[in-house]
Amino acid sequence: MDGQLLRLATHIVAGLNLEEIRPEDIDPDAPLFGAGLGLDSIDALELAVIVERQYKVRIADMEAGKTAFASLRALDRFIVANSSAA
Repeated sequence: MDGQLLRLATHIVAGLNLEEIRPEDIDPDAPLFGAGLGLDSIDALELAVIVERQYKVRIADMEAGKTAFASLRALDRFIVANSSAA
């Protein structure tokens, strides 16, 4: 996992208090919700706040959220594509 993905994983683990998960153990291509990382709808709201605070990227609607939250790698791509520096 590259540094940018690891940083994002670290923000997720810390922000969602996932004490039993180490950032480096998150598969960048595994689903964040359901069988993958096991996040739920409440976590989705918290994750949207984390992304907005840490990366200044807003997830505008449910469709954008589905795309962004498909996996760690998908979220990273969404952040890069929607950041003001992009």
